[in-house]
Amino acid sequence: MDALYTTEALATGAGRDGHVAVAGTELAFDLAVPQAMGGSGAGANPEQLFAAGFAACFHSALQLVARKQKVAIDGSSVGGRVAIVPNGDGGYGLAVDLEVVLPDVEEETAQGLANAAHEVCPYSNATRGNIPVTVTVVDD
Repeated sequence: MDALYTTEALATGAGRDGHVAVAGTELAFDLAVPQAMGGSGAGANPEQLFAAGFAACFHSALQLVARKQKVAIDGSSVGGRVAIVPNGDGGYGLAVDLEVVLPDVEEETAQGLANAAHEVCPYSNATRGNIPVTVTVVDD
C-alpha cells in the first residue's frame, strides 16, 4: 500500500523523561513522567500527544462525514482523554474516551455522525480491537 503521508520523530535521553523532535519541523520538546505516575510532570508525555492527535484526527473525520451528509457542524469540537490502565498481565495499556460536541445538531443525527467518523478516522481504525475507545456525544 502506498503511504499518503509519513512523518518521523526521534526520542532521545531517558525515554519518558527524555526529549522528542519531529523531523522537518520545529516541534521539539522535553518529556516528563506525569506526577500521578511518580514523575515531575514538568513536560509533555506520550499520552498527551496521543490524546491531541486522536482528537484532531477524529474531528477531521467528523467534518468529512458531516460534509458528505450535508450537515452543518459549526462550532463542533472533539475532546480526547487517554488513560494508562493495568492490562491484567502485569503490564499496562491505554484507554481512550472521545467527547464529541455538535451544537445545534439533533441528538440522533449527532450520534450517527460520530459513529460514521469512528469508522473512517485513521486513529479509530488503528486502535479498533486493540484498546477500548469510547465515543460519546455530549451537549454543548
